[in-house]
Amino acid sequence: LPDSLLQEIQMPPKTLNFNIGVLGHVDSGKTSLVKAISTTASTACFDKNPASKERGITLDLGFSSFQCPLPSHIAQHGYDRLQVTLVDCPGHASLIKTIIGGSQIIDMMMLVVDVTKGMQTQTAECLVIGEIICTKLVVVINKIDLLQEDKRASAVEKMTKKLKLTFQKTKFKEVEIIPVSAKPGGPDSTSLPLGLPELVEADRAESGPALFSVDHCFIMKGQGTVLTGTLLSGSIKVGDMLQIPAVGVDKKVKSIQMFRVGVEKIVQGDRAGVCLTQFDPSLVERGLVCTPGTVPIVPAVVADIDRIAFFKGEIASKAKFHISLGHETVLAKVTLFTGQGG
Repeated sequence: LPDSLLQEIQMPPKTLNFNIGVLGHVDSGKTSLVKAISTTASTACFDKNPASKERGITLDLGFSSFQCPLPSHIAQHGYDRLQVTLVDCPGHASLIKTIIGGSQIIDMMMLVVDVTKGMQTQTAECLVIGEIICTKLVVVINKIDLLQEDKRASAVEKMTKKLKLTFQKTKFKEVEIIPVSAKPGGPDSTSLPLGLPELVEADRAESGPALFSVDHCFIMKGQGTVLTGTLLSGSIKVGDMLQIPAVGVDKKVKSIQMFRVGVEKIVQGDRAGVCLTQFDPSLVERGLVCTPGTVPIVPAVVADIDRIAFFKGEIASKAKFHISLGHETVLAKVTLFTGQGG
């Protein structure tokens, strides 16, 4: 075989995976938008849960992806292609813990707003989450097909100005706002989406211990137990040992797939399915796996805290709060070292 062909076989393209969380109020059209711009769906996507289909709303995190042209500032870091993973988060208030879990694995947030309703309760809650965990945000005004065509431009402009005034009170003062219609005419329509061309800087560290955020876990007969999730730090390759801190067991990595394509290694930011030697999947339905010995189980932590602008309650020593880290939420008692309230 020619040397160039051998090199192509031996050296798979180096892919940068960029995770975008899609959040917003229930029924703002998030899943329709994700469907419109995705080309590859994962095992958990597009409301496959029967209850999701019955109720017509997203009940769990969904994952899908697409590839786009590689910007020059990313290519100079040695990457061959850019893959975007979309994390479709539920918008219903009762699923806020699921939303928080999804938000902690993303690089950027896409906030979807129904043009006929503007900012709603869960829209504001998602914005609060975005202020805590995101540095980059884009706002998508969806369902513009519901506006009368002769008045559409002025209605979109009015909504855009209104939203920009809202965002002036947040850290996203220069946010970009893009009007689209993911599914013109409703769910049964065959019309093409509107505004997607206008919709469509990151570097990854491979050093350090691996920390993998798991959102699904299941047995693959004859293969082992598969964990699907996002690699938060470090790298994982076939043959590595990973630890499940919650139960204190180590398991060997047998194989890895990224959106149904087998790979030998994944790095920080990649979404993948990691197959380990078999164990009971109920032990780690959601949570973390890591390089052995790197995630301690602790009874307390010392941390800096910042008050959320929308929280009006008192923060004082001995107060109890729910603390969420990834998909885990625990009840904790606060002891303040400086300041006693406010």
